[in-house]
Amino acid sequence: MINGAAHEVADGMTVAQAVRTLTTATTGVAVAVNDEVVTRSAWETTALSDRDRMEVLTAVQGG
Repeated sequence: MINGAAHEVADGMTVAQAVRTLTTATTGVAVAVNDEVVTRSAWETTALSDRDRMEVLTAVQGG
């Protein structure tokens, strides 16, 4: 699950790869997997599995 919707996750897909499928933003993006924040430095090495729940949050400016 990514942001509450079912997504196919390729075997071995990392958090970084999943984020790139959702947004082109390179800053202002935060990720949690199974309710645990994943630091940006760990995105490339954190693999997702079928039952993981991933939340991707992007910062928005404005008022």
